[in-house]
Amino acid sequence: MTNPTASGAPAPEPTIPDKSVPLAEQAATGFARRYGRAPTSLWSAPGRVNLIGEHTDYNDGFVLPFAIDRHTVMAAGPREDRRIRVSTVFGDGTIETVEAAIDELSPETVSGWSAYPLGVVWAAGRHGADLAAATGLDLVLVSDIPIGAGLSSSAAIESVVAIALDELWGLGFDRPTLARIGRLAENEAVGAPTGIMDQSAVLLGRADSAVLLDCRSLDTTIVPLGLGDEQLTIVVTDTRVQHAHATGGYTARRASCERGAAVLGVPMLRDLTVDDLARAEQELDDETFRRVRHIVTENARVLAVAARLRDSGAGSIGDLLDASHASMRDDFEISVPELDLSVEVARRVGAVGSRMTGGGFGGASIALIRRDLVNDLRAAQESAFAAEGFRAPIVFEVTPSAGAARLPFPPRDHVAPGSTGDTR
Repeated sequence: MTNPTASGAPAPEPTIPDKSVPLAEQAATGFARRYGRAPTSLWSAPGRVNLIGEHTDYNDGFVLPFAIDRHTVMAAGPREDRRIRVSTVFGDGTIETVEAAIDELSPETVSGWSAYPLGVVWAAGRHGADLAAATGLDLVLVSDIPIGAGLSSSAAIESVVAIALDELWGLGFDRPTLARIGRLAENEAVGAPTGIMDQSAVLLGRADSAVLLDCRSLDTTIVPLGLGDEQLTIVVTDTRVQHAHATGGYTARRASCERGAAVLGVPMLRDLTVDDLARAEQELDDETFRRVRHIVTENARVLAVAARLRDSGAGSIGDLLDASHASMRDDFEISVPELDLSVEVARRVGAVGSRMTGGGFGGASIALIRRDLVNDLRAAQESAFAAEGFRAPIVFEVTPSAGAARLPFPPRDHVAPGSTGDTR
């Protein structure tokens, strides 16, 4: 393996080769093609959409994400030595493989897309796993989560590896610990200073629900969404403007938050309320104040959305979604013209509310909208982007879904020739 700095690692690259074939079948077939034998287990982890609560996680605040019905699937099989081979199937069907010795893994010895899965192995050891007792593994990853769209393709990779290692190596970790392992891998092995929201949503998600996460205590509350009760759905508009969390914009925003907390004399911005903003405006420079104002008001919006979902239903949260986008656009300054356009179009079509989602500087927006307006929204987005000369967006519904899990094997007639299916 090469040894570039981890901060140079690009976004992970596994993509779905053939959407007509379920991912589990692709993973099993890819494993057989690459390694010449059948895998012994299959694992799946979803992407996530953050309903509200952006950049609040690393400020010890509140977030409200949900797992979605797009996944990274991994096929795994044991080796007799202490090496790990991890492969990804690219969109053109080619397979790329990286191999490493378990004993040599560290943030300095992983790079590129493989820093995500291999970083989890190293991070598990940092959390107390006895890697000296671990046996080698062969792994294959496939995914239908868009890369760089703010749907947490990276956390899906980290989480699918984490749950597999936990069972295959008998680590005995609970889901919150696996989330911390994924965060450590992303922070140290990949070099992206993200919080714990993404891994928590991917590991703890439930169907038709969001996960209210207190990022300080890591306490979680499942909040039913009840979208079907109101004939509502959530539509993602992937602007196809890709972002990478390891780049400077994200790091600069985090540094502003830390600077604001230090000046205001609090451990984290989580410790401020809206009532503190008047003092903050007096003591901070304009840019730092606006960064702080976004975090403080976003935390308040997250709690308000969770309360309204419980008391009044999804149809009542639109103004809070809209206010969140305005705050990210104007105070945190992480939107881009394509995101702003997608939000404006969604509102014109009749969305209950709309906002960008994810870390910003590209990615996707979400719209909470009636099901009967989805086709209208798709057409309007495509037309508006074309009129502005932007790259055509990808517009699709997402369904709040369950979190990461082990999968059953696909039918034997879908397993690659020469393989034998589940050998457990």
